[in-house]
Amino acid sequence: MDLHILDHRLRVTSISKSGLEQYTHPLIKLIFLRNRTRSEGLLTQTQHYLIRCKFFSLTETPENYTVVLDEEGFKELQPSEHLQVEGSTWLPLNVVSNGNASSSSQAVGVTKIAKSVIAPLAEQHVSVFMLSTYQTDFILVREKDLAVVVETLAEEFNVFREEGGESVPVHSQDACNGLQRNGREVPQATVHPVLIPENHFCVMSLDPDTLPAIATTLIDVLFYSNRSKEDASVDQDMEYIVFFSFSLIDGYISLVMDTEAQRQFPTDLLFTSSSGELWRMVRIGGQPLGFDECGIVAQISQPLADSDISAYYISTFSFDHALVPEEDLASVTEMLQAQRMSS
Repeated sequence: MDLHILDHRLRVTSISKSGLEQYTHPLIKLIFLRNRTRSEGLLTQTQHYLIRCKFFSLTETPENYTVVLDEEGFKELQPSEHLQVEGSTWLPLNVVSNGNASSSSQAVGVTKIAKSVIAPLAEQHVSVFMLSTYQTDFILVREKDLAVVVETLAEEFNVFREEGGESVPVHSQDACNGLQRNGREVPQATVHPVLIPENHFCVMSLDPDTLPAIATTLIDVLFYSNRSKEDASVDQDMEYIVFFSFSLIDGYISLVMDTEAQRQFPTDLLFTSSSGELWRMVRIGGQPLGFDECGIVAQISQPLADSDISAYYISTFSFDHALVPEEDLASVTEMLQAQRMSS
């Protein structure tokens, strides 16, 4: 298999719900004013509003909005007390098998890369930030950890780095420049508590050309829905959870929403896998997770991979979220309870 280091330098940010009004306009620009030409219908007088952001992800949780975006898009987010920015630059990795990116829509998801990517990186004390989409799975690693990442994964993968649209082979000796494999003893990972809300979720996609047709609904759900209270908080006994994720990455759109939100969208525009299955969420963390902690993704993905259970995985600024098929929820719950009891 091949591992591609994509040509994006990303920032991971959080916008507080109380400060969302300050960022609504730039976020709408990032979603709808893409890199288009006049032949695609954009008026000449709006050319100066075009944004060259090619990697954009916005996820709403009860606590905040997590925004992951490239450096060009990051320029749109002005500093304020409502914006938190994780200090590192992150690079997205993508596993490619037989010439095609691993596809979550084919019900493989993060579990396909759990043993080959996530577990080895956790063993080398490398933090990862996961973003599963309808089309593929992105493994984000800090740019400063890249040498260790390449050295660790070069035994399993042919590693390539995208540069100017070309895939250039990366050899571990070139990337590491003499850097030795991380020999530190990795502390035992904390087994975090999980919350399993009652919502049923859908993982869907959309033809980018039809994005304007759902613009009003998308803006309303993301920014003005009554489900999004400023004082929203998560209680461990909470039955339902506010969660909505939208990503537009290299021209591909992915949406994750619960069935309540789905009913607000026209059914003929959104599409999902042929099975059309519903997903349940496993939310990881009793308290906000730290970016420096390693093994959080492995805690969930490894046992799921061992049991051949597919999953989407979306990290956010405060918590992590895994989506598993509803028919597998009982097995997953039993598995995680046993894991916690043995920790």
